Amino acid sequence: MNYITGIESYTGKKRTAVTLGKFDGLHRGHQKLVEKIREYASKECETVLCAFDMGRESIMTNRERRAHLEGRIDWLIDCPFTKEFRVMEAEDFIRNILCKTLRCAHVVVGKDFVFGHGKRGNVEMLRRFSKKYGYTVDVLEKERYGDMVISSTYIRDALAQGNVKLAEELLGYPYALTGIVRHGQQLGRTLGFPTMNIEPEEYKILPRYGVYACRVRVGGKWYNGVGNAGVKPTVTDERRRLFEVYAYGYEGDVYGQEVTAVFCDFERPEVKFGSVGELKDQVMKDMKYGIDFFAGKSGEKDADSNTGR
Repeated sequence: MNYITGIESYTGKKRTAVTLGKFDGLHRGHQKLVEKIREYASKECETVLCAFDMGRESIMTNRERRAHLEGRIDWLIDCPFTKEFRVMEAEDFIRNILCKTLRCAHVVVGKDFVFGHGKRGNVEMLRRFSKKYGYTVDVLEKERYGDMVISSTYIRDALAQGNVKLAEELLGYPYALTGIVRHGQQLGRTLGFPTMNIEPEEYKILPRYGVYACRVRVGGKWYNGVGNAGVKPTVTDERRRLFEVYAYGYEGDVYGQEVTAVFCDFERPEVKFGSVGELKDQVMKDMKYGIDFFAGKSGEKDADSNTGR
């Protein structure tokens, strides 16, 4: 897969099947768009996904989206939503971006897709200009979960409630966090259970602050774990976002290494305890919760197959 930043960097020479949008989370609705452009893939036609970066907290980082799409499409273009895009007239977008630059033969979008200055462009406009500029248009219906439309907003709401199981249903894969392990106060070590402080990327959403059962990948191997997402209010006033996780059975030094945590189940919200002693008592209960949770998950598929990695 070719990965570039900015449509102006695109250098493909073949006709293309293009899909465009924010693609935050690459949820089940987004995956329908990806599979549709893949249907057009051939020696003469390459697949292109343009993901517009709105510069806000995201379900999925650019790096995570790239990992999920690797091997599935020909081109992934991360597109900062610049002033140039905001003021571009809709027909100019069709003519200059879709046709001249991306050489589109097929455009695949959701029914609510809008583009151009003032969001004046929509799917009807794409259809209206398709003969003039020589492309086809596929407009796909929204994917649903029960009677609800799957959307990035729906997933954000689920994560804000700590409902990582619902988020997994909507995404089509478990919600995960990848980050570098940073030095902390090493309080867990002094209490007898050394933890890893995983620092998320700047715009990556942490689910509801609290304690979760999780699966942790360290050095290519997966471990069961339990961790706290939040700011550790009992022991610090820094308000630094971290996922502090204990991996059952892991022994080693991971400082400075990249670690992935997959959120499996929410236990309780983060709270500020009156003392370190109270915190330790609760952590012991959290550790037992994690053991009990995974004891009931025998036969679970390997986490690699669940994360889409």
